[in-house]
Order: sequence, then structure tokens, then C-alpha cells
Amino acid sequence: MLVALALPAWAGAATYAVDKDHTSVAFKVRHLFTSVVGHFGEFSGTIELDPAAPAAASVRGEIAATSIDTNNAKRDEHLRSADFFDVAKHPSIAFVSTKVSDVDPAAKTAKLHGNLTMHGVTKPVVLDVAYLGTGKDPWGNVRGGFTATTTVTRKDFGLSWNETLETGGVLVGEEVEIEINVEGLLQE
Repeated sequence: MLVALALPAWAGAATYAVDKDHTSVAFKVRHLFTSVVGHFGEFSGTIELDPAAPAAASVRGEIAATSIDTNNAKRDEHLRSADFFDVAKHPSIAFVSTKVSDVDPAAKTAKLHGNLTMHGVTKPVVLDVAYLGTGKDPWGNVRGGFTATTTVTRKDFGLSWNETLETGGVLVGEEVEIEINVEGLLQE
């Protein structure tokens, strides 16, 4: 779900499929006085790029909202309900890139702009991305490594359920930190 910023010259224009077994889609949100960390277990995506023109990269990804896992079955069921993701009506979360900016070939970083659709609402987001490397695995497959981070405001996507605490605060924070670590498999 990210853009590569520099690849070996032999790679050429390429499409990488997200390797689900070696990728994580995680989030963190404030709960009372600490944070809850969770992840999604079902997702797919592609990264199309030409290392000679990283600003022309294209990224698409989709997450099954039903696969949310915060290590608490009761909380996960609440997150799947109409109070939050309403997975019966909005079973997936999608990202489609629109452009790449701020490419820094030396640091192998960039900003990936795109549209995030969650809970039936589409909003523009910007991900801070980094390229971690490309090479062959022990079985001869070419793989690339990428990371992406961003922070979104959940209310922007209609995820507004909350409880007011007696101290005047709220149970669930507004900002959600997202961290994606991708290993992509070069497609022939």
C-alpha cells in the first residue's frame, strides 16, 4: 500500500502484490488514560511503480472491516456494530492513491496522497511513506519492503460514538494513528 522511492535498476516498472503473511495493518487510539492497539487481519493491495519515476507510483488497498482485532472479543464486536464501523453496511475500508509528493531519494521517503473510504465516507489523506529495500527471497521471488503512517480523525469518517466520563473527558480519543508495514511480492 505504499510507494517505493528507489529500487535497483534491474527492477524496471513493476507491480507488487501485498503479501498478507508478511504485512501488518495496525492502528492505535486513546482509551481512557492509555491507548488500545489493534490490527486488521484481512486485506489486499497493489503497488505499481517505476523506480525511474517514483512520483508516478500508484497504490490501491482494501481492508475487510470485519477482520478488526483488538485482542478483546467483546470490544471487537462493538467496533463491528453500527456504533462504529457498521460492517453490515460498510464491510470494507479502501485506499486509492492520487499522487506522490515530497520525494526524497536520499532518505527514500515521500508523501503518498489518496482517498480513504471508511464507514461509507471518503476523505483525502496523506501517508508518510518509506522504502525499505528490494531483493530476492531464498526461493527466488523479488520482494519490496515499505512502511506508511498517518493519523486520521475518526469523526471525519462518521465514527463518532463516545461516552463522556465523570471527569469531563471521553472514553475514546478522536485521533487514530495508523501504521502499515508492507512486504510486496513482484508480479510477473
